[in-house]
Amino acid sequence: MAQAALIRARELGAEHADFRSELIREQMIRLRDGQLDGVNDSSETGISVRVVHEGTWGFAAGVVQTPQAAARLAEQAVQVARVSRPVNAEPVVLAAEPSYGEQFWVSAYEVDPFDVPDAEKIALLTQWSRRLLDAEAVDHVDASLHAVKENKFYADTNGTVTIQQRVRVHPVVEAVAVDAEGKYGTPGAFESMRTLAPPAGRGWEYLTGTGWDWDAELAELPGLLAEKLAAPSVEAGEYDLVIAPSNLWLTIHESIGHATELDRALGYEAAYAGTSFATLDQLGTLKYGSEVMNVTGDRIVEHGLASIGFDDEGVQTQRWDIVKGGVLVGYQLDRRIAQLKGLHGARSNGCAFADSPGHVPIQRMANVSLQPAPDGPSTEELIARVKRGLFIAGDKSWSIDMQRYNFQFTGQRAYLIVDGKLAGQVRDFAYQATTTDFWGSMEAVGGPQTYVLGGAFNCGKGQPGQIAPVSHGAPSALFRGVRILNTVQEAGR
Repeated sequence: MAQAALIRARELGAEHADFRSELIREQMIRLRDGQLDGVNDSSETGISVRVVHEGTWGFAAGVVQTPQAAARLAEQAVQVARVSRPVNAEPVVLAAEPSYGEQFWVSAYEVDPFDVPDAEKIALLTQWSRRLLDAEAVDHVDASLHAVKENKFYADTNGTVTIQQRVRVHPVVEAVAVDAEGKYGTPGAFESMRTLAPPAGRGWEYLTGTGWDWDAELAELPGLLAEKLAAPSVEAGEYDLVIAPSNLWLTIHESIGHATELDRALGYEAAYAGTSFATLDQLGTLKYGSEVMNVTGDRIVEHGLASIGFDDEGVQTQRWDIVKGGVLVGYQLDRRIAQLKGLHGARSNGCAFADSPGHVPIQRMANVSLQPAPDGPSTEELIARVKRGLFIAGDKSWSIDMQRYNFQFTGQRAYLIVDGKLAGQVRDFAYQATTTDFWGSMEAVGGPQTYVLGGAFNCGKGQPGQIAPVSHGAPSALFRGVRILNTVQEAGR
């Protein structure tokens, strides 16, 4: 099929052509109070051809998988380019990339989750749910497992052929407590608390003890939830913050990850969640944060959700600097944008991805991570430096403006810090700042022992919308003088 498509595209005068064939399997299992709520299984398969013809993009996709159908898609892609050519004011030229010949890549996992019987998966989620429901403080439990396996074949007119497979899983357990009789202080009040285990580029082994201690987390969850339900509402004001990686990953995602997608910074991506304050004219000069801020992009870290061997433009994936010593020094690039602006040695850093055989590849986020200090402090040592502050763990809600600049974030748990020690949980909190003020207030980052790779399956971008999995590593970090809102007061209640 690839040969038929690429030969036909060349015959029709395409300067570049690439072909993809994909099979994407996805499963979601949900339980409510220990009872099965639903199992959704889906498979998506298809082929696509993308071309550059007379400096203009063309794309076509289909589900019939024969050499004849692939050749017809090449013809349709060229026709799309021809029709689009009169309105294309900026010729498409792709950054050079070596030919890698035939390459194979498989993500790091031990047990394919799709080889595990559904009954076994449901039984484990049921066991976890029952364990929490047996605790006095817990009234309801939602448990779920989201698993994805991507199989992708890629070939282009440059001579690169890749066959790749990656697997990812996201287990979540959320407990809810309802203070029906006012035992914890307010009749009718309720709170929820979710596990902090991040999604991971792992297999079924992640749920059975490899990469996360589920027994320990589930054991402490009921007590933490009861404490949260009885906790006082936070007093608004300025606090020093120690933020755990389970919360900080999302702030990285929204205020750094999206802001340093170069297509967004250039205004090519604007309709879906806006552009970026980190514009190209500030490269090398923008003071993004304090001197301890070092942020990298990569698509190679083991178990990373965005990790893969080669992207959807045949580019070998890599690691690079985005922020170094607090200064903006790099962006996330695909082949077209890299060539257009002559960045990264006029070479892509492997950020093209399509979430479906029916979608065109677009520039997508890499694993964007805040680096720890090589000999940095523990989380406890960071907390010990704080006289009055909060320790925040777990992500919850967030809001950020269309320039990725003004934001506020909440979390699963917040503990008051008094004279360097935790002094119990507080509720109804959100931290608010501008991106540069927030990262500029970062006084210290923890050592490698505090580093955790967080992330999400569902980063959205593009029209038609596409989703992409992405990880964000972070150590614990100390921030000085950050504004804390009381969300109940802000809501006028």
